[in-house]
Amino acid sequence: MIYAGLDAGSRTIKLVTFDSAVREAAVTETGVSSLQRCRELLSGKEYDKLVVTGYGRHLVAPVLQGEVISEITAFAVGARYLFPECHLIIDIGGQDSKVILLSEKGTVQKFEMNDRCAAGTGKFLEVMADTLEVDISEIGNLALSALKSIRINSLCTVFAESEVVSLIARGEKSNDIALALHEAIASRIGTMVKRVGIKEKIVFAGGGSYNKCLGKLLEDKLERNVIVPDAPQTVGALGAALMAKRGIKGK
Repeated sequence: MIYAGLDAGSRTIKLVTFDSAVREAAVTETGVSSLQRCRELLSGKEYDKLVVTGYGRHLVAPVLQGEVISEITAFAVGARYLFPECHLIIDIGGQDSKVILLSEKGTVQKFEMNDRCAAGTGKFLEVMADTLEVDISEIGNLALSALKSIRINSLCTVFAESEVVSLIARGEKSNDIALALHEAIASRIGTMVKRVGIKEKIVFAGGGSYNKCLGKLLEDKLERNVIVPDAPQTVGALGAALMAKRGIKGK
C-alpha cells in the first residue's frame, strides 16, 4: 500500500508518499487556494490513504477524504523516523514556530508554539528582508558577514521594522542589522526551548532551517549541535504519511 502525507502550510504545501520508504516528496507555494494546490500536488499520484496536517488541514482534509493530525504529532513522528535519537525538534515555519520535546519512546512530552504573531517566524524575516532590500534566501548569508553586533529591541514585526528603518537612517550596515534580527529570533526560540527543557539530539526543521545563520546562532545559544535534515520542509508531511501507514482512524 502507498500512504500520502500532506502538510498544508501557510506559505508552502508539502507532499510525501511512502510505502516501505519515501517514494516521492514535493513542495509548492500555497498561493491563494491551498485546496487547489493540494489537488495539483496529488494529481496523478497513486496512494491508498491520505493524512493531512498543517495550517490548512481542516479545510483540505474533508474535501480530499483525508484524516487530520496536528503539526506537533506530524513533526514528532517525522523527525523521529529520520533521526531515532532525536529528543527535541525546532520548527520555524512561515507563520509560526514550534519547539517539541520528545520522550525516550518518541511521544510528545511538552511543546511550545508561537502562533499569535509573526515574531520568530519566517514571515518576520521576510518583512525584514524586504526592508533591507535583500532576497529572503540571502538574508542569512548577509547576517553571517556582519562585522559588529547591534541590538534590535522588539520582535513585534511592526516595531522591529521601524527600528530597522531607524538603524538604516543612522548609517548602520545592512549585514549588521541582519545579524541583530537573527539574534533576536534565536533568543526567542532559545527561550521557548528552555521552557520545554534542553536536550541533546536537536532536529531543526521547517523552511527556517535553510537559514545557516539561524542554525549557527541556535547552536551557540543552546550550546548543542543542531541537526538539519536533507529535506527539512517535508518533515511534517513525512510524519503525516507515516501516521497514515500506522492507521490513525478513531485516534
